[in-house]
Amino acid sequence: MSSNLVNSLMLFVDRLKEPFVGRDEEVKVVVLTLLSREHCVFIGEPGTAKSALVRRAAELLNARFFKYLLTRFTEPAELFGPLDVKALQEGKYVRISSGKLPEADIAFLDEIFKANSAILNALNTLLQERILYDGYNEVKVPLWSLFGASNEVPDEPELEAFYDRFTIRHFVRPISEDLWRELLDKVWTIEKSGYIPRAEDKVLSMKELEGLHKMVLSVDLDGIKSKLVKLLAVFESRGIHITDRRKGKVLKVIAANSVLNGRSTAFEEDLMVIKYVVARDQEELDKANTILSEELKTPYKYIRELNEIKANIKEILNYVASLRNVESRFVEMRFREIYRDLEVTKERVIGLILESGNKDVEKLGNEVINLIDSVIEVIRGRIT
Repeated sequence: MSSNLVNSLMLFVDRLKEPFVGRDEEVKVVVLTLLSREHCVFIGEPGTAKSALVRRAAELLNARFFKYLLTRFTEPAELFGPLDVKALQEGKYVRISSGKLPEADIAFLDEIFKANSAILNALNTLLQERILYDGYNEVKVPLWSLFGASNEVPDEPELEAFYDRFTIRHFVRPISEDLWRELLDKVWTIEKSGYIPRAEDKVLSMKELEGLHKMVLSVDLDGIKSKLVKLLAVFESRGIHITDRRKGKVLKVIAANSVLNGRSTAFEEDLMVIKYVVARDQEELDKANTILSEELKTPYKYIRELNEIKANIKEILNYVASLRNVESRFVEMRFREIYRDLEVTKERVIGLILESGNKDVEKLGNEVINLIDSVIEVIRGRIT
């Protein structure tokens, strides 16, 4: 495995994260999609940085980028370019595709499930074969990855095959309340000075991305295949149906996660990313997370619980701070209750650290303990 390429990949991830708050998982999803040379659909409400993330990834790669908002009235010419009238007069069926989807390396199509049947039929083959069937022509396109976005999972049966073409699915949520202040500061800074990509940001090129993709295809997956087959059977038994296409694609995403972690061999922990492949909707994603935490010998379940505790403690800190100067017997009683609960929670965190025996869990656990201690210190100043 090329250490230079992996180092460039790490820098690319850091640069991609830079303008965004609370979007680490979305960054990971974008990178996994690019490494595996697959397609991804984001499901979630508007204003959650979906298109901005993809655009920035394209900028950092210096890739040809195409973005469009689809409606049921969108015409093929809007995506694929208008017909060349002069060529048509000569009996040739040719599109002027400069700056359009057929020439893009990376594309983002918003409201993708609102497209009409003519657009969907063309996109189906584009996603599957990277060929545009246009009139009498078969046009091979350079498309590396296409990202779609929608507010909701499609219910129409005629969209099922199209939805299945997106190997990676991610359900985007608004950032948590504890990050709102950081979000405000970041957005205000960008509003005042703008955000212009720097020359030094472009630490990865499309050619290097091709090299990383070859590394993905060279990852040793033998050690995890038996466990993967078992997991797929568990998903089916729990009501999560996975099409044969998706079963075949999942290995690439697992391998991409290995490369993202600087490894040429897949470990059991890499199987966590199959949640992006198997889940059809948010309900199935929650179920998949539960299954994976039960079946895999990874620190995931500990980290998930610690993150939940951390988020709760931050909310308690905000609550305590808001009532810090309020003189009331009720407030004092409430603070004493919170104090006792925090002591119990602290013991739980210590137990999770010891039970896991994992350095990442220990690091996060110590962060949570420090946060608990800071809240306890505030409360002590009030009740003593």
